[in-house]
Amino acid sequence: MTHFRSLLLGGAVAASLTIPAMAGSRPHAQWDYGSMANASLGIGASLNGAVPFPADNAWNTDISKENVDPNSDNLIASIGLGTGLHPDFGSGTYAHAIIGIPYVVVDSSQLPVPIDITLYRHESDPGPYPVPSDAPIEGYKPDGGRFGGDRHVLVIDKDANRLYEMYRAFEEDAGASWKCDAGAIFHLDSDDVRPTAKRGWTSADAAGLPIFPGLVRYDEASTGEIPHALRFTVAQTREAYVKPANHWASSDTDPNLPPMGMRVRLKASFTIPTSYSRETKAILKALQKYGMMVADNGSDWYISGAPDPHWRNSRLVTELRQVTGSDFEVVKMHKIFAP
Repeated sequence: MTHFRSLLLGGAVAASLTIPAMAGSRPHAQWDYGSMANASLGIGASLNGAVPFPADNAWNTDISKENVDPNSDNLIASIGLGTGLHPDFGSGTYAHAIIGIPYVVVDSSQLPVPIDITLYRHESDPGPYPVPSDAPIEGYKPDGGRFGGDRHVLVIDKDANRLYEMYRAFEEDAGASWKCDAGAIFHLDSDDVRPTAKRGWTSADAAGLPIFPGLVRYDEASTGEIPHALRFTVAQTREAYVKPANHWASSDTDPNLPPMGMRVRLKASFTIPTSYSRETKAILKALQKYGMMVADNGSDWYISGAPDPHWRNSRLVTELRQVTGSDFEVVKMHKIFAP
């Protein structure tokens, strides 16, 4: 089964978007793994140090000392040795759309609503999901323009420690129900992150991964530390995947192309410039310690993140583009799954 996704440079949020200020973020030395209890509520809310999944989960594991994959040079070259990193998130809009993949945090007071899952029904977790009527949709244009793209909707239930994600989501009946192509429920308090999923199932993401845990968020980056791996896209992938991914999105079997879930890390020899912003330094330090995973087909070396009015777009772009593919290496892949 192939599962192709288009890349949209801008993310989206509902018309009533209000992203809270991140002043007074929790000290970065304190992280609450596997519990969302301390998270604030609302669109783009701060998690206040809460981190999805236990500390020993693949997303939260220090891979800085892991061996380099023997095919690393060819795999990195296929993505682009001279191509710089690019933030697929920011403040304001790009092409009239909010930039990044938005999310909303709810609690037990949010009633679940029916979810009509269409295209990937048999690889999805059935509803209902606790999706508020004003849940942000990736690709939203505040000026009222039509938008398409992946239309991801991400909802975190802080009380249940659950993450609900939808792909190609459409609000129906004024938010009383939703329709989507695919939907997945992840257990944020467990290493068995999606117990219902079978081998080869997709999710709201092409790689079968959860999207939210891999996003760059301002509430973390502003502390100077991001305690988990990140998510990124590449233009060409292989018909294969490595854990924690669970799905492929290509029919190409070239062994020099990255499988979904392949993790790269910023080389230890890369010196992070002292002149870089606190947020950029946090991103690069996370890439050295936790790396980032191939999650979708899209533009090469695009790092996913959530929109926030505090991002300084021009500085982010300028600083990250100085870090190119040649500065990365592939973490050794022990078992590659293929058809």
